[in-house]
Amino acid sequence: MSAEATNPATPGPATPAPQRSASLEPGVPPAHRKKARPRIDLRRLGRAALLGPATRDRLPDAIGHVAEAHRAHHPDAKLEPLRRAYVLAESSHRGQMRKSGEPYITHPLAVTLILAELGAETTTLTASLLHDTVEDTEVTLDQVRAEFGDEVCYLVDGVTKLEKVDYGAAAEPETFRKMLVATGNDVRVMSIKLADRLHNMRTLGVMRPEKQARIAKVTRDVLIPLAERLGVQALKTELEDLVFAILHPEEYAHTRELISENDSRDGNPLAEIAEEVRVVLRDAGIQAEVLIRPRHFVSVHRVSRKRGPMRGADFGRLLVLVNEDADCYGVLGELHTCLTPVVSEFKDFIAVPKFNLYQSLHTAVTRGDGQVAEVLIRTHQMHKVAEAGVIALGNPYAPPSEEQPDGGAERPFDGERADPTRPGWLSRLLDWQQGAPDPDTFWSTLREDLAQDREITVFRADGGSLGLPEGASCVDAAYAQYGEDAHACIGARVNGRLATLSTVLKDGDTVQLLMGQDPASEPSREWLEHAHTAAARIAIQRWMATHPAPGAEEASRTSATGPRPSAEAPARPTEAQVARPASAVADPPGASVRMAGCCTPVPPDEVTGFAVRGGVVTVHRVECAGAARMKSAGRPEVGVRWGDTTECRVTLVAESFGRPHLLADLTEAIAVEGVAIVSATVEPPSQQRVRHTYTLQLPDAARLQGLMRAMRNVPGVYDVSRAQHPATAAQ
Repeated sequence: MSAEATNPATPGPATPAPQRSASLEPGVPPAHRKKARPRIDLRRLGRAALLGPATRDRLPDAIGHVAEAHRAHHPDAKLEPLRRAYVLAESSHRGQMRKSGEPYITHPLAVTLILAELGAETTTLTASLLHDTVEDTEVTLDQVRAEFGDEVCYLVDGVTKLEKVDYGAAAEPETFRKMLVATGNDVRVMSIKLADRLHNMRTLGVMRPEKQARIAKVTRDVLIPLAERLGVQALKTELEDLVFAILHPEEYAHTRELISENDSRDGNPLAEIAEEVRVVLRDAGIQAEVLIRPRHFVSVHRVSRKRGPMRGADFGRLLVLVNEDADCYGVLGELHTCLTPVVSEFKDFIAVPKFNLYQSLHTAVTRGDGQVAEVLIRTHQMHKVAEAGVIALGNPYAPPSEEQPDGGAERPFDGERADPTRPGWLSRLLDWQQGAPDPDTFWSTLREDLAQDREITVFRADGGSLGLPEGASCVDAAYAQYGEDAHACIGARVNGRLATLSTVLKDGDTVQLLMGQDPASEPSREWLEHAHTAAARIAIQRWMATHPAPGAEEASRTSATGPRPSAEAPARPTEAQVARPASAVADPPGASVRMAGCCTPVPPDEVTGFAVRGGVVTVHRVECAGAARMKSAGRPEVGVRWGDTTECRVTLVAESFGRPHLLADLTEAIAVEGVAIVSATVEPPSQQRVRHTYTLQLPDAARLQGLMRAMRNVPGVYDVSRAQHPATAAQ
């Protein structure tokens, strides 16, 4: 972790200006804070860290900021665990320095402060202070368990495992699965990781530009989507701005200029509308706090691209905070009565919360000059959850009777985590972990889901609701509601009208799923084309793996012929395997022609020929290594050309990660393309990699590229290529 940390005072593209405060003020994006607390002086903290605590009972000066922020959310919190955690962390990290020159202890202190300001409970803060000790010092998990209990030990162990994750494209899917399963088992692990990444992103300035870009891309592709799904908007928005500054410096500079120009203008239409709203609510007797919520850099950039030239009210939104849920609707009614509403902008995320716990009413009002102000209406508790997400839940796994206000109470721990049964993505994550047949399927499905930034809510006929990603179909709704029993689904009604299972659902649709009575019902293989969610795809693929299509059984039998000797020296197909109807014509006419097994040419490959024993002409692809050797040996070439026959035989090599049912899935993909399998061999797995070789009979050579694409789309397959067997002089 220290490799990603540098001096925050060092200029660099990683830190957008104006300078950010280390504090996270709820509801106020860092880019526009006017009265934020000053940035914490890490050098002063470093001196305090080196000096250590003055006495055993006194709270060390270095964590005074953490204690202050923690008590703001948990007035009765016990600070003794934090004192002991700091003492252990400071003593174990003593002598270690960051790239900036500060003592290393300043990093866990800063990470813990971020979490404290978001309202994390004492157990999380204790683990945060210790999160690098097991990885970077001689402290062991047994020591952590003995002094702080199983709960803190579990969190420290989870974060330590995350530190070993390579987030790059070449990382093993199994590593990602372990990471996400650990997150699903206790979301506080990922909360600490997100705060850790935020502090490292804030202090990236001294890194080489290429390393800044690499870390920023990983943050953008993996950690920001996870922050969104965990509902931690305060971390997500700042991470977005930091990534934006590194990966898109020109657009970032332009956005900064837009914000600066708006700040320098006389008058603020948003402030004027805010005052109108205060008057309306005061006259109505509704106690409410009306704040201006400036947009962060990425939000300003998106709005400017969407709307074109921006006006004053476009640079922020109004935030109305009330005490009770009912007051939210009271505010909405007053605004729509006394001001001019933009009806199309109304959304109710209180009645139907977003998948990441977010609740709020969204509307917009306009005034005579055309300025439109977006308004967010929520309770103070909703606002806390909107900013801090799962962090605001404290310990979401403790039974209600055991939850303590200070969040620091110890409780028996048996190593198991109960499903927190929260709506949306977090609960589905645990289902994927249980249902995914292999790590690669789990990871590929997760990446697709992370790329989807919107979720819809559809209503069931019984009055319940389903949260689905945008673009989901009735197939997805069936598996979301019934699990694998959805195999028996025979149709659907959408908004009261009959619809096919491929129908794409829209936000607010009502869907009634029609189930068959035959227990032997089975899903259509075409459903996979319409499945948009992980749950649906995994269930269908698992069924297909246990019910292979015709042709797959033949491949399974032929695969028993034995593995090839090695990837470097694959066995050549026998003469019976490569013989096929001639589709090439040689000069002189009438000569017997056969396709070379080393390169398996097919139309429209550019080909050449060589005469072998018995007057037979073997046809090679021009770029074939065997053909090149024969040419260099002085063997005369024979002119060949493709005839009228389009049927051909080809050998393909598929390379993949090892997983159960991969052979069945590959042969299914081949059969769907209408291609016959002549033979198939599978090498023993090596380092979780598997190599498959298929000899295939294509009715038309034009289908080859489509077939190869279909095979590459099988989960776990990372490459499909034409076979290139070593050629011998006998050819």
